[in-house]
Amino acid sequence: MPSSSQPRSRALQQHSHLRDDADERLRWLDLENDHLRLRVMNLGAITAWLDLRDGETWQPMVLGYADMTAYLGDPYYLGAIVGRVANRIGGAGFHLAGREVSLNANEGSNQLHGGAQGLGRVFWDMRRLGAGAVELRHFSADGENGYPGGADIRLRIAVSGTTVSYDMTASVDQLTPISLAQHNYYTLGIKGDIWGHRLRSSAESYLPLRRDGVPTGEIAPTSGTRFDYRAGRSFAALDPERLGTDIHVNFPPNASGDMREVAHLGASNGVVMRVFSDQPGTQIYTASHLNSSCAARDGQRLEPFSAVCIEPQGLPDAVNHPHFPSVLVDPGHPYRQKLLLKFSVAEREQDG
Repeated sequence: MPSSSQPRSRALQQHSHLRDDADERLRWLDLENDHLRLRVMNLGAITAWLDLRDGETWQPMVLGYADMTAYLGDPYYLGAIVGRVANRIGGAGFHLAGREVSLNANEGSNQLHGGAQGLGRVFWDMRRLGAGAVELRHFSADGENGYPGGADIRLRIAVSGTTVSYDMTASVDQLTPISLAQHNYYTLGIKGDIWGHRLRSSAESYLPLRRDGVPTGEIAPTSGTRFDYRAGRSFAALDPERLGTDIHVNFPPNASGDMREVAHLGASNGVVMRVFSDQPGTQIYTASHLNSSCAARDGQRLEPFSAVCIEPQGLPDAVNHPHFPSVLVDPGHPYRQKLLLKFSVAEREQDG
């Protein structure tokens, strides 16, 4: 479990809440089999590498920094587990059991991805579980980033064949919201833009947004919009004006709560990723605000539209919209989320 011997990246200033010796605390573990190799970090439970073997070469499936210390100041949540509550909470607050809960705002008056010191920007305990798995754990104390109650959060990442699994759980000591998300930026081995990537998803509705990115509370059908992914079209066809996408779409009701395929992403090089989840929806983000002068690994570009995020999660700002599925967790019912990514190299697809 090596620590970084590289000089701290000069392109990104370290997050202010981290100690000066954070680069010395930085650790990572590598998992590898005949098909996949993955690097996970103790900072933010970050997936720094996720590579797929294609013949004799390894193709990077996600964006990552060349220098591991760059993650200490990363403002884009590359590869992180975000929460306690992913996405935006309007007004950085909500009512719970008759009282007002005030959270730490870190995006204007709102809270994004659990606050400036959310799960994606703190150190987790990490240990290897055999050759193909790693377990990470973080105890989020009562009041951390404004959230009530303590939360014991655990994550198991495993590689098996061409599949990566993320198993997330959280046990709490009082009623509190939990909604985690895995924030990889998927490239599928393409080192340019993702306009040629084709996304297919069963999502039937989406959440219209206010100007600040917080849901209005309306649930609208995707039919007839550029957020209708059911036909499996390229981002260029879906968004011909290159406006960019940062929207939460909702899947059909899933009474069983079982895993199901929720997204199918394909690239022009023939790589396909199938996403399986037990969550009610996912954020789709085409990295329109990504713009880093920091060096990326393997010739990648940290630029707008160089990747797409597919982030299964609970509905954003659900704590302020009672008609949304609840993200509240109590001591008798721990939080659970499972995410599977299945990769393959298929025949080259023609865009349409």
